[in-house]
Amino acid sequence: MTDLLARDRPLTAAFPTVQLGPRLSPAGGVEIAGIDLSVPIDAAVRQLIHRAFLDHHIVVFPDQALSKDQQHAFTLTFGELEGHVGRHADGRRYDIVHSVTNLDRDGNPTKEPDTRGNYFWHTDKSYHAVPSLLTMLHAVELPPQGGDTQFANTAMAYAALPEETKARIAGLRVVHSWESSRRNSGSRPASEDEIRERPPVVHPLVRAHPETGAKTLYLGLHASHIDGMPEAEGRGLLAELLDHATQPEFIYTHHWRMGDLVIWDNRCLLHRAVANYEMTQHRRILHRTVVRGTAPF
Repeated sequence: MTDLLARDRPLTAAFPTVQLGPRLSPAGGVEIAGIDLSVPIDAAVRQLIHRAFLDHHIVVFPDQALSKDQQHAFTLTFGELEGHVGRHADGRRYDIVHSVTNLDRDGNPTKEPDTRGNYFWHTDKSYHAVPSLLTMLHAVELPPQGGDTQFANTAMAYAALPEETKARIAGLRVVHSWESSRRNSGSRPASEDEIRERPPVVHPLVRAHPETGAKTLYLGLHASHIDGMPEAEGRGLLAELLDHATQPEFIYTHHWRMGDLVIWDNRCLLHRAVANYEMTQHRRILHRTVVRGTAPF
């Protein structure tokens, strides 16, 4: 697998149209151009993407034009697609390929959509007993400028902690909750059905990446409090660690272009949308799919 990315061998020799760019930031990110993801990819390209995903955590594919069905098919390349506990205001469950937008119920742009959690630092579906491996967003409609997405590398953040802090947080476990996430973000409150479907779960604060072994901080918006610690004290510690993990040196900011398709590793990243555009004037629509992961350890 590593041989596919060897720098002393031109990628174009094996894949005439595929181009792997340089790392986009110290915190992560790489662009792979020359692939049409609307059609099936072969095993060699799949292997190339997987290696880039592990090495760079965020992979950007420019100039894509995928239907929802085509995005669904490409996402299956990485594993089982995951459904969503979230429901629309009328009670309908989100589709498995659904839209992340700034639109109100009438389809108009707003700065106060029903769901606002994507504007807070989080890792997708940490309120699941088995959280997400990978998330994919495809840019369908964008504001003329802004509307960025930021990613924070929590493996780099953990490595940069003082040794005494690492010792302090070793073995701590965090309660993650869909209900508290909705409340903390000012979103429409969780419904009774949603609460029954996704009761609180507990995960380690320091998580080992299942493929690389790197230790990461596992926290964010969905993290409610630390199990077995007074809630105020635990929330204070989580806020302190979140501030540390989201310092500029750990962040890659993606400036969206029409047709971008981006995948990222939820096991070692936090992310958030940035409200750096006129949310009441311009529509921002991205199609989202999520791949089921493994239980943190």
